[in-house]
Amino acid sequence: MIARLTGTIAELGADSVTIDVAGVGYAVQCSARTLDALGGVGSEALILTELQVREDAWTLFGFGSPVERDSFRALTSVQGVGGRLALAILSTLSPDELASAIAHGDKAMIGRASGVGPKLAMRIANELQGKLAPGLAGSVAAPRAGAAHDALSALANLGFKPAEASAAVNAAHDELGDGATLDALVRLALRKASK
Repeated sequence: MIARLTGTIAELGADSVTIDVAGVGYAVQCSARTLDALGGVGSEALILTELQVREDAWTLFGFGSPVERDSFRALTSVQGVGGRLALAILSTLSPDELASAIAHGDKAMIGRASGVGPKLAMRIANELQGKLAPGLAGSVAAPRAGAAHDALSALANLGFKPAEASAAVNAAHDELGDGATLDALVRLALRKASK
C-alpha cells in the first residue's frame, strides 16, 4: 500500500499530478482542490495517497489532507461511487462542506458535483449519515517539505491522529510563517493540539 508520496512535481495535468520520488514518477489522480494547493512543476510536495487495485488498472489517488482522504474512502464505500466520481465530488465540495451537507441531508448540495444525480445524492446522504465530521480539514499538500513536513511526522510519531496533527501543524505554520524552525513548529503545534 502506498500511503503517501514526498517528491518533486514533474508534471501537472487537469486532474492529475506526476510526482518524481527518487527517479520514479508516480501518476496521481487528484481533486481540483488538491491540485490548486500544490506548487508548480519543480517544487517539492507531500501528498497523501490511496491505491485502488482493479482487474484492469491500478490507480493512485492523491489528497491534500487526511480528512480529504477519509472523505474519499467514505464516498467510495457507497455503491455507485468510484474513485473518479469521488474526486469530482471533492473538487466541488470541501470535506467540511460535504460533511455538513451529509449531516443536514442536503441532497441538492451533494448533487452539485458533476455526475451525481438526485438518487445517488440521496444514497450518499443516507449511507454516510454520521460517518463524516465537519471542521477537521487541515491541508498537508502544498510545498510542505522541510520543517512543516517534519513537524507533521513528529506529531504522528507521538500518537496524534493524522487529522489532529495536520490541523495543529497548519495552525502553527500559519502563525509562525514559512521561516519557522522545526523546534518552534513542534512546540506550538503541541500546544494547539492539546487545547
